[in-house]
Amino acid sequence: MSPLLPPVDPSVTAQLVAALTPRLRKRLDAGVAKLAGRPVARDGDIVRLAVDDETDLELHAPDGVVTTAEAIRCGCLLAPDCLHRAAAASAAPVAEMPDPVAEMPDPVAEIPDPVAGEPSLTKAPRTAPPTSAPATTLPATAASAADDAPAGAADPAPESATPAQRTAAAALHDAAAAVLAAGADGAGAVLQAELLRAAHTARLAGLPRAAARAVAAVTALRAARDADPAHRLGDLTTALRDVLLLAHRLPEATGPELAALRGRVRQPYTPDGSLRLYGLFAEPVLTSSGYAGTVTWTADAAGRLYTVPDVAPGGAERAAGSADRAVRIGDTSLTHRELSRAGLAVSGATVSPTGRLGAGAGVRAVRAPGVPWHAEPLDRLWTVPVAEQIARALAGDLDVPKAKDTDSGGDAGTASEAGQAGEAGDGTNQPTAQDGRDGRDLLFLDVTLIGTVREAAGECLLADCDGLTVRLAAAHDDPALPDRENLRLLALLAHGRGPGTRLRVIARLTPAPLPRAVLLAASRPTDPDAHVDLGLDRLRRADLPAEPTAGTSGDAGDARPAPTVQPATAPGEAPVHLLRRRVHQAASGGRRVLAFPGSKESEAARLRRYGLGTAGELLTALHASAAERARDPFGRLLPADTGRFATAWLGAAVYTEEVDRALCAAAWGASSPGLDSQ
Repeated sequence: MSPLLPPVDPSVTAQLVAALTPRLRKRLDAGVAKLAGRPVARDGDIVRLAVDDETDLELHAPDGVVTTAEAIRCGCLLAPDCLHRAAAASAAPVAEMPDPVAEMPDPVAEIPDPVAGEPSLTKAPRTAPPTSAPATTLPATAASAADDAPAGAADPAPESATPAQRTAAAALHDAAAAVLAAGADGAGAVLQAELLRAAHTARLAGLPRAAARAVAAVTALRAARDADPAHRLGDLTTALRDVLLLAHRLPEATGPELAALRGRVRQPYTPDGSLRLYGLFAEPVLTSSGYAGTVTWTADAAGRLYTVPDVAPGGAERAAGSADRAVRIGDTSLTHRELSRAGLAVSGATVSPTGRLGAGAGVRAVRAPGVPWHAEPLDRLWTVPVAEQIARALAGDLDVPKAKDTDSGGDAGTASEAGQAGEAGDGTNQPTAQDGRDGRDLLFLDVTLIGTVREAAGECLLADCDGLTVRLAAAHDDPALPDRENLRLLALLAHGRGPGTRLRVIARLTPAPLPRAVLLAASRPTDPDAHVDLGLDRLRRADLPAEPTAGTSGDAGDARPAPTVQPATAPGEAPVHLLRRRVHQAASGGRRVLAFPGSKESEAARLRRYGLGTAGELLTALHASAAERARDPFGRLLPADTGRFATAWLGAAVYTEEVDRALCAAAWGASSPGLDSQ
């Protein structure tokens, strides 16, 4: 995947690959590899790729994205039926589809289609009230119809998936199963194009969530095949699991579960009146699909979180530089870096269900004073017990349908959807696991630095948090961002410059059998009333205390000696990694790597000895489905049953995810929302 090329719509890649002859399809992967090293030149909206010394290929991207097959033009003699056009589309980044949780244009103005000329079916039908509105609120027509209905009338049948959606889900399942059977090593451009075609079909059928996850799977596949340093096998495994799970659950889902699985093309922005917001922190955004920027987090007087994003095509340089750009709300000239420490008074605000602020023409915003983390109302974010924060963060919306439930009735103690719709809060509500806003995975912790530990991915800080030893890692490894260097300087506090230093931090949970999170922001060691955005600001040695200090949180009474830990000692945990390793091996190497004879019997027996009988059965079924090959009456091998293997793999992947979630909750001393809800 070449980041120098403009993103290409998934339907364009699928169309160009489908038009190739069988002979050219066999040469497609070689063609993609050849174009990857060719020079690229940009001239306005046109990107020229030198196929050879005499032939150029042009990609026309008026809005930064190639949206039609005709926009890719080749100068060779075989054009337009040549291999070069399909190879260029396969080598370019995949254009992101409308994400059900991504920021969309403000509804004050008319919302255009995401792709010029796209049929209206690209917009998912709305079958339930937006999550930002109270569940008891009905449109006027619906309310009047309910009043006129007979008292004994039966409730209407819950909505089910349409035939087009069932067909699209089946196509997604088949394409993802074929990719899984081949693995990242064998899933070339042809299989990727089939998955992109299924994603486009899902988008047209009104399944934006499944379509977005399919595109994410293709992006992860390309990163794996290109040996991208940013590639993570866990990302590919998660994307494939999500696609297969959505395709499996969608045909039989009804009502609210169907609406949650289907997702939304457009996030509705609802009026929220006047808001008084306080800057919390800012973090860089750097995606594998070629988007970068900054997101600034703010909170209102009730502790509800709001975000101000600035994300556009770009790389790490844009992620670092966008922090000094002015936020796009009203007439304010505040930059993201300034807003993270100041405040904002907004009138005529519009807010999405995920808490993202709109920037419509009717929105007005002016600068207002901010408050430090130790002052109200921000201080209340750190008063929530750690166990409750972990339960909120683990309430994933894919595996736990209640996490996206729009029914907030009977939960008066939470910052529910009623609060999201702009109703006045009493100042006591806190975000909970059923709050659908962004930021559910954020952790607000008071920690004591006690040491460091070296892992495969680098060094981590060890910190004591209410008696738990937490591992704090860097959020980004890109050298253009200061995360890793800031972590090294903070490590000095855990050693020679002040072991036992108290810090107030904001982190993002990383589900693992050990308490683990990535650091996003921390209070300044020498000034507890100031904070450092660890992905944007660079700590200096002058920011560290010159002498060892017992605490820097401003409360000397909380200082206590650093506990004794054994960072290199692994906890006595159940061997779930035996099943997880096979799940990851299948995503990387395909079905064949699990079909080889090996130690599968001993691994399954070991799982059973630890009381994980289900894990043992899933591992046995996974190996059996990988090795099973039927023969025809003449003894010839028939094609493998990719559907059966995908089903066995999906069961193992979902099981390991749930067990990992339960182990993570147990490590933090919290209850597992996923297991409690089933």
